[in-house]
Amino acid sequence: MSGDQTLPGGEPVPEEANEAVSWETPDIHGAYPRLTEDQTARLAERGQRRSMAPNDVLIREGERCETFFVVLSGTVAVVEGYGTPEERVLRVHGPGRFIGELGLLYGQVAFYTAVAREPGEVLAVSLGQLRQLVSQDSTIGDIVLRACLCRRALLVGQGAGFRIIGSRYSPDTRRLREFAVRNRLPHRWIDLETDEEAEELLRRFGVGPEETPLVIWRDTTLLRNPSNAEVARLIGLPSLPAGNRQGDVIIVGSGPAGLAAAVYAASEGLSTTVVEAMAAGGQAGTSSRIENLLGFPSGISGAELTERAVLQAGKFGARISLPLEATGLHPTGEDQYVVAFADGSEIAARSVVLAMGARYRRLKVPGIERLEATSVHYSATLYEAQQCRTDPVAVVGGGNSAGQAVLFLAGHAPKVYLLVRGASLETHMSRYLIDQVQRHPRVEVMLHTEVTEVIGQEVLEELDVVDNRTGRHRRLAVLGLFVFTGAAPHTEWLAGMIALDSRGFVLTGSEAREACAYPEVWRGRGRSSMTLEASLPGVFAVGDVRSGSVKRVASAAGEGAMAIHFVHRHLGHSAVPGTAGTSAAVAGHSDISLRIRHKESAWLA
Repeated sequence: MSGDQTLPGGEPVPEEANEAVSWETPDIHGAYPRLTEDQTARLAERGQRRSMAPNDVLIREGERCETFFVVLSGTVAVVEGYGTPEERVLRVHGPGRFIGELGLLYGQVAFYTAVAREPGEVLAVSLGQLRQLVSQDSTIGDIVLRACLCRRALLVGQGAGFRIIGSRYSPDTRRLREFAVRNRLPHRWIDLETDEEAEELLRRFGVGPEETPLVIWRDTTLLRNPSNAEVARLIGLPSLPAGNRQGDVIIVGSGPAGLAAAVYAASEGLSTTVVEAMAAGGQAGTSSRIENLLGFPSGISGAELTERAVLQAGKFGARISLPLEATGLHPTGEDQYVVAFADGSEIAARSVVLAMGARYRRLKVPGIERLEATSVHYSATLYEAQQCRTDPVAVVGGGNSAGQAVLFLAGHAPKVYLLVRGASLETHMSRYLIDQVQRHPRVEVMLHTEVTEVIGQEVLEELDVVDNRTGRHRRLAVLGLFVFTGAAPHTEWLAGMIALDSRGFVLTGSEAREACAYPEVWRGRGRSSMTLEASLPGVFAVGDVRSGSVKRVASAAGEGAMAIHFVHRHLGHSAVPGTAGTSAAVAGHSDISLRIRHKESAWLA
């Protein structure tokens, strides 16, 4: 199974969540709230009452659900594998409770079947009506959102959803599991190496081990080593529809900076599309708890922050499409930009906000490459923590991300070593994290320490570390290595088009203007480059991908919001008649090959 899970806010899913109930599942951490009579009455103004008989299906597993149900009388069971030999009841709801989880709000397919258990009546409210009410009644909105977040965590913890069958040593298995975990998709991993169920399923479907990993859902759908995009389509994650609509802004990346830009752009009337290569939230989305974010005195998990921001952006009309990996940026003759993607699709917009964030730099020491598919990690999520519940692990890094990872992993692993090259944690880590790290009984901080070798055949067995003051070596018996050192931006696809600094981060403002390889693109603009503007007019960079940015969630969100102010200013200016536009100016450069493809651009409404 997919192991221990956490609810929004970081609380663990209790064991009783997996136990059968005789009548109605008890409310757990706000996952199953009972609406008040007044709240039900407000929903009734926008919905329709519907009678139900035993075994009436309200929501069917594998199908999109566009209706929000409130139980008025009788009971409704939430069932996995309904009508199959593996059928199991996950929970039962009585009067005053509503049916649905996060997928309902996102338009994903259902991971369960909701079926009437006892005769009664339900209130059916369309999603459009629900969204309209939620925008007017924040109390109902908060109740529904928190319950849906909690229910998604419970579904994941119960191993509902699709199954991934693959070897723990397979890079593709790891890729699929990471995609599912990062996107909080209910699933269960069946290890080809140790789980007897794996062999039985391979025989049932007539496939060999060499064809794994497999994704199986409802015993009716089997995908052999699917791409992330194929899994996304199976589940109903949003994709780019065909069309030829003019867009105002495309945002590449959906971390805090990108999501903030999406919220402000869409709320101010700009047609807005966000594209993401892996999962919404960026690095912040993998944090177990962010405690120094303004407005959240008790902290908030990165997952909950992400889900709230995604829903907020969607409320104003922004759409997020994933997984889409950007591979090129090209100006067109109409003073627009075209962003091309790895799958061959492309979309056009009048402005672009680059918010791809940055990834941690890979550790370069002997022996590490062969173990990066199994034991070396560059993020600390439940997916990674599940693999080290009985074994010590090591974390490399001295910043806030390393500190948050240490505290999270210490809740799963028996021992966590924090390896810091410098002389003190105070240099890069916030005080509140330092205090918690130093007090934790399972954490050992090793300063002046560097990894010199990674030892192990198929999995990590030991680390060789050295004290950089004395030169004394030591062996650490660990089965997992987590690396949070430095940051590497994903900007290779922009090279030659956008000015970058020596480390690959996007230059903005006056620095970008000075480094621009083709300054004629600015002639006739009637303005200078703006603070967050890159070397091409109308292209902006925000958050971790921007050169010189402060690597914090709040500052990234602030830059995302500020960028939209500059987008408005850019869209209010146009080239002076008779002067070259961006496309012509760039195309005129002999040292750059620019291909402009005039074809229909897919665009999200």
